[in-house]
Amino acid sequence: MDKDTIAEHRDFLKDSLRQTINFRFTDQHQGIEPPPVQKPPLPEQKLIDLPGQEEWVDFRGTDLLDAINNRESHRRFKAGSLTLAELAFLLWSTQGIKAELASGSALRTVPSAGCRHAFETYLLVSNVEGLKTGIYRYLPIEHALVLEKEDEDLVKKLPPATLGQTFTAAAPVTFVWTAIPYRTEWRYTTAAHRVILMDIGHVCQNLYLACEAIGSGTCGVAAYNQGLMDQLLGVDGVDEFTVYMAPVGKC
Repeated sequence: MDKDTIAEHRDFLKDSLRQTINFRFTDQHQGIEPPPVQKPPLPEQKLIDLPGQEEWVDFRGTDLLDAINNRESHRRFKAGSLTLAELAFLLWSTQGIKAELASGSALRTVPSAGCRHAFETYLLVSNVEGLKTGIYRYLPIEHALVLEKEDEDLVKKLPPATLGQTFTAAAPVTFVWTAIPYRTEWRYTTAAHRVILMDIGHVCQNLYLACEAIGSGTCGVAAYNQGLMDQLLGVDGVDEFTVYMAPVGKC
C-alpha cells in the first residue's frame, strides 16, 4: 500500500477543511436563492400518485428492537412483486417530507446537515404491481412518482452497471440515489461533500429498517460503474450523479 496516498485521502474523513472556509462568501450568505427541494417534473410527465399512510396500517406495530436486531444485508430475494403501497412506504421512510419550511428546505424522515437534503431517489422497477418496467423518480413534495423512461432491457443493463453484481437485477426494485451537490454547497461550499456522504447513510439505514416492516430486505451497494449508472438514469454526471443504491425484495 502507498501509505502517503492513503494518509492524504484520510483527510477527507476529518472536519479540518471547515476551519479554512470563510462562510460569509457562501451563496447562502450572499443572498442567492436556495436550490429547490426537488427536481420538478417535466411538463409532459404525468404524476403517479402513491398510497399514503391510510394504506400502511399493516406496516404498523413493528418492534424497533426486533427491526434493529434482525436488520442485515440481503442479496437473495424471493420471486414475486412488491405492492405499490409497500413501495410508497419505503419511499416515505427514506425521503418523505413531513413539513416544508422556508424556500428550498423541508423537514424529512431522515436527518440532513443544514436541512439541505441533496438527494433524488430513482427507482429501477422490474416487478412492482401497477408499474411498467422502467426508471422512475420520487417526488417527495407530492408523494408521487414520475416515469423517466420505460426500459424492457433494464434487467440486462443492471449487472454491467453494478460491476457484475447480478443480485441487483434479481430484485423487483432497486433504489438509486443521486446527489445534487449544490443543494448543500449553497450553504457549506467545499465542506458540503463530506456531510453529503454522511447523509446518504442515514437514508439507507432507514430503508433497511423500513424493509423489516414489510417482510423485505435490502443491501446497500456502493460499488458500481459511475458512467454506466449515470447514463442509465439519464443524469449528467457533473451537477447530478449516482452516490449509492440498494436493491429491495422479499426475503
